[in-house]
Amino acid sequence: MQLAGSSVLLTGASGGIGQAIARALHGRGARLILSGRDTDALERLRAELGGAPEVVRTDLADADQVVALAERARDTDVLVANAALPASGRVDSFAPNEIDRAIDVNLRAPIQLARALAPAMADRGRGHLVFVSSLSGKVSSGGSALYSATKFGLRGFANGLREDLLGMGVGVTAVYPGFIAGAGMFADSGASLPKGVGTRTPDQVAAAVVRGIERDRAEIDVAPLGLRIGAMAWSLAPAQVGAMQRRMGSLAVADSISAGQRGKR
Repeated sequence: MQLAGSSVLLTGASGGIGQAIARALHGRGARLILSGRDTDALERLRAELGGAPEVVRTDLADADQVVALAERARDTDVLVANAALPASGRVDSFAPNEIDRAIDVNLRAPIQLARALAPAMADRGRGHLVFVSSLSGKVSSGGSALYSATKFGLRGFANGLREDLLGMGVGVTAVYPGFIAGAGMFADSGASLPKGVGTRTPDQVAAAVVRGIERDRAEIDVAPLGLRIGAMAWSLAPAQVGAMQRRMGSLAVADSISAGQRGKR
């Protein structure tokens, strides 16, 4: 579908990757509703984009606020579910409420927003839903159990929903970023990667979101070739690839990311 003139609800717009997505959508002529928890960041982004976007402060861990956001955006043509909480670390390092919050923001809220918005899109015969998952939604490793659970779940939901909406004029795309430099949860953690493990940029994630909408792509990876091959291999031989990950220092990387993200759970 064409983005020019379309209305788009973007969650997680106050973060660095969300801001890159907002700029890309605005550049294609979309009318934006920007949702996030950091009102100051949202207002700065709105000013940067000429004051046109609507700003809605929303905590997606609050079920009532998710309902209110869906009602406010009931006539939108496109949903970009980008918001997520960091959930790296061993499961026993999470408090029960931290587990619930990660599941609520990363999985429950996108599902509820899609449930609320997709029927009207289907009635109009026009719309698109984008779910920003993660390469951790295709391959799991030590220290990623909870995060991968939410992102694997988002992948399954997106693919099943795409089948449900087939022939109704509503597309569904899942985007799978790997390690993103310059913004996002990995960059914010301050962790370092082993030599040879590459990164991508927020602008490349944003370009994938636009491409998914305009070309109705089911899945788009945003990661170097080596990581994409690793994800495919993991689906065939998880134990063997897991052993290779450990030899490359995956557990140390996971611990470093977890330590850097702990305050944002």
